[in-house]
Amino acid sequence: MQSESQIPTASQDVSRRFATRVALFYGTLFGMTGTHLPFFTVWLRAVGIDAFWIGLITAVPAVTRFTALPLVTGLAERRQALRGAIVVTAFGTALGFFLLGTQHLPVLVFMIYALTCCLWTPMVPLTDAYALRGVKRYGLNYGPLRLWGSAAFVLGALVCGMMLDLMAAKNLIWIIAGSAALGALASLALPPLDDSRMARSGSAGAGALLRDRGFLAVIVASALIQGSHAAYYIFASIAWQQAGFGGLTIATLWVLGVIAEIVLFALSPRFTVPPWKLVVIAALSAAARWAIMAQDLPLAVLAVVQLAHALSFGLTQVGIMGLLLHQVPSHMMARGQGYLTACGGIVAGLASVASGTIYESWGQGIYYVIAAMAASGGLVVWLARQCLAHQPHKAASGG
Repeated sequence: MQSESQIPTASQDVSRRFATRVALFYGTLFGMTGTHLPFFTVWLRAVGIDAFWIGLITAVPAVTRFTALPLVTGLAERRQALRGAIVVTAFGTALGFFLLGTQHLPVLVFMIYALTCCLWTPMVPLTDAYALRGVKRYGLNYGPLRLWGSAAFVLGALVCGMMLDLMAAKNLIWIIAGSAALGALASLALPPLDDSRMARSGSAGAGALLRDRGFLAVIVASALIQGSHAAYYIFASIAWQQAGFGGLTIATLWVLGVIAEIVLFALSPRFTVPPWKLVVIAALSAAARWAIMAQDLPLAVLAVVQLAHALSFGLTQVGIMGLLLHQVPSHMMARGQGYLTACGGIVAGLASVASGTIYESWGQGIYYVIAAMAASGGLVVWLARQCLAHQPHKAASGG
């Protein structure tokens, strides 16, 4: 990628302004996720919703990732209105969570949450597509923009956790809604990037993405490697608790992984390895991480292994975004991100369902299964390496 000093079409001030505003929006987007992911179910329980409805309600985001999400990203691309779509979905998400806070009946909570998720879940792929367009236009690097999302996730979770000690759990929804409102306001500061010249060619060749073997390799590899984390997200804390670790120790282990991820994003502009090699390295690192975690590890070793989250998750993200930059034309980036997220959602959902049965039968042995899953993602990229290394933007011509 170009350095800022090589940019002929935009001043460094414009480039820095874009980077600052995107980083701010990433922060609000993932900061809101940091308040939602650990504490939304706590709120559901606090307002009297039973376990059956909690399970049904919390399944909604996974469903919208491969139903509503591709429709929203495709519409935004056809209208060449990425920024507009981000603004609309951000304000719709905030409104949805504020309305959610006024309801306690399970059916109404389910319906409002389902509609809200139809707008909320497309926000990450829309933002990634918008950020990658700016990365390409201004010669920036994706990692330093995205790290602010990871940092804000930790901050959001910590703030919400502290507030739980100071307020009734039934009021947690207002922290989540307030975080979403901050994101809506931050979306207004995003500068426009859409180009009317792209709009004329936006529909042409869009279907060719799914006929492009290189692009298919990218989304399948991403789904397998990132999807291998599903069992870890679900069962790691349970296993650690059964091993005798306290709540603070478990929280610290999670935070170590996110901190390592942030450091990798910050260092990513220095990487000189081609993106496909980054993904292969990430896949092998993930496989090694899961195989090691299948063992009974002392706390000191487990803490070191947690740092591998930088490679298993962070390096995968950097490598996949780099591949998309080379494989997908700018005017099809939203659609490409939609397909990427939809494929990832399907695989992660299936992995989550299967992991319950596997964990019940094999316990820690589930890590061997997801190690094979991650390794297979690396194999997909390795087999497609010539296509990924030498045929950028093949989909632009429908090839």
